[in-house]
Amino acid sequence: MLADLKELWKYRELLVSMVERELRIRYKNSMLGFFWSLLNPLVTVLVMTLVFKNLLGNTMLNYSAYVLAAYLPFMFFQTSIMDSAQSILYALPLIRKIYFPREILPLASIIGNFIHLILALLVFFVYLAAVYAINPQISPFQLSALLMPLLILINLMLAAGIGLIVSALNTFYEDVKYITGVALYLMFFLCPIMYFSEAVMYSKQLEPRPTIYFIYHLNPVATLCTAYRKVLLAPQPVDIGGAEKVPSMPLDWTMLGIASFTSFGTLVFGYWLFNLLKWRFVERP
Repeated sequence: MLADLKELWKYRELLVSMVERELRIRYKNSMLGFFWSLLNPLVTVLVMTLVFKNLLGNTMLNYSAYVLAAYLPFMFFQTSIMDSAQSILYALPLIRKIYFPREILPLASIIGNFIHLILALLVFFVYLAAVYAINPQISPFQLSALLMPLLILINLMLAAGIGLIVSALNTFYEDVKYITGVALYLMFFLCPIMYFSEAVMYSKQLEPRPTIYFIYHLNPVATLCTAYRKVLLAPQPVDIGGAEKVPSMPLDWTMLGIASFTSFGTLVFGYWLFNLLKWRFVERP
């Protein structure tokens, strides 16, 4: 594996070029460019806000910001995996002609989406500044936002690890991309995006359910969605349904540590599996 990493480093300029190509192709002949990538999360968050606040009666202040803070990292995870799934198949004619580290292809897709995540988070901070300008009595900015690089690194490791696994397996079994698409669709509802982790911890009778909370957050994506929300936004009582509210829980360092370990292990395993299978890519009919 170390030899593969050294070889990847030698081809780092090619990786940079592939990332640039990914970004150029995505916005070719587009007037708005990057802002089209923001349209999907913004519209999704708008619809969820209208439904939960106006129809279901959620009374949380600035609910849309809490949804967006969790949705942006999930969207990065989702699009990275789906884009990387097809990366090897699309490049098979090129792979059969010239040699280069094959992992550059899925990594270029993942890094391209990673750049979009960074830009989207910058826009999110601009949004928070606008909220503060409208209501300067309540500052939405938190000192804990300094933890963002750690969360982004964990997010990137997890997306890269799963992206490498999916791209390698999908080269031989194209059912993988369909299974992955269904799994990601279900994961959207199994992550605290529209709702909060506090709703998982507490029942409507306000009884704590630590075992369910622990099992639920073994999913590193769920832990990351919650962690982004905790470090970016000020805590406030959480609506768990009806008129019931519970205090906001602090960032769970234990679950974040488990998510970090899981993400790093997934990256190592994914890179190992990809390099094990990459020599068979040219044999695919």
